[in-house]
Amino acid sequence: MSFRSVLYLEQVRKAEGAPRTHSSTGPTAIERYLEAEEKGRLIQSLKSYLPSRTLTGTEVFGRRYMLEDLVSRILSDLRGHAERQFGTPIRHALVGRPVRFVGAETEEDDAYAVARLRDAFTIAGFESVDFEMEPVAAAYSYESTLDHDELILIGDFGGGTSDFSLLQVGPGVRRRGRTPQDLLGNSGVGLAGDAFDARIVRKLVSPALGADSHARSLNKILPAVPAWIYANLERWHYLSFLRTRSVMEILKSARMRALEPEKIEALIALIEDDLGYQLHQAVQRVKCELSRYPSAEFCFRDGSLNLHISVTRSEFEAWIADELRAIERCIDSLLESSGVGSREVDRVFLTGGSSFVPAVRRMFATRFGEDRIRSGGEFTSVAHGLALRAEEVLMNVSCPAGTPLASSTNL
Repeated sequence: MSFRSVLYLEQVRKAEGAPRTHSSTGPTAIERYLEAEEKGRLIQSLKSYLPSRTLTGTEVFGRRYMLEDLVSRILSDLRGHAERQFGTPIRHALVGRPVRFVGAETEEDDAYAVARLRDAFTIAGFESVDFEMEPVAAAYSYESTLDHDELILIGDFGGGTSDFSLLQVGPGVRRRGRTPQDLLGNSGVGLAGDAFDARIVRKLVSPALGADSHARSLNKILPAVPAWIYANLERWHYLSFLRTRSVMEILKSARMRALEPEKIEALIALIEDDLGYQLHQAVQRVKCELSRYPSAEFCFRDGSLNLHISVTRSEFEAWIADELRAIERCIDSLLESSGVGSREVDRVFLTGGSSFVPAVRRMFATRFGEDRIRSGGEFTSVAHGLALRAEEVLMNVSCPAGTPLASSTNL
């Protein structure tokens, strides 16, 4: 039902000739990365870099790739899958975009990100592209379940962004035709599930791997390992960047001087065995457990590494307190700018993985009441809503019979 926006580049060597660069995307990319003895370059969260004017591309295996080219490889594979499934060319797309891209500070930054994303679709072979805000798309998915009109607040919690829309939906709205006045407002903040995961790594995992450990150096007590090494643990695909001779020399030297050498040894094992993906799967599991129970056990065992650490939901909520306050401010700002009071909102629809987090749900229950909160399709509602909106648009245009004009894509 979903296709992770992950790109993996590797060099494939044949019996004769120079090695060539092969790319794979989605689930295949992760499988090839995990199976490879000599790791290639795994890249994810490409959408997060779109607003950056300084990050134009990257070098892989001695070749320079523009960011738009990398994104287009994912889109080309998606288009190919769709064409094989439907047996017809796919040349047009309705695309989900966040209200505020990660790292975007102004509307110009967001417009720049959208332009780059549009270019990536063009490179991937699409002839036309239309965009829709992701929370608005989720609203169309929720709307399909209604038999009456409602004023709804959508909360869409992705990996990198939390987005909100306030709009009128329902069968009556569809019958009379949508108008710009139906959308009362949008707001967004560039943090969500990835930020929550990073906090778990920083507060729970990194200390077990020596983040708070010290070492003796010239009769002084200093941090055993540079902090930037632990920062790379917070995004699992960055861990492979630490598998360099210079980093391993730093860590082995630190192990010799450390007051808790066993923790540095565990960090070395994690990096040498390139266990970043497995580590963050364990982080995901404990986050899910804390959404269901007041406490959980973080368990990670792979090779020589064996971590078992207890954590409570209250501890987790304290770690993400700053992120929660930023989300709260975003919601309050939307209501204020729209001139809508909390009592005027008929329903609140929450979607995306982090909508399961009790602290996230609680902030909506406090403002609107638990009885007005709905949820569902946490990982598919945006794409489903895009498809419904594309169908709605197509009913108002003419085209040759049997020619699909749009596919729905939510990166």
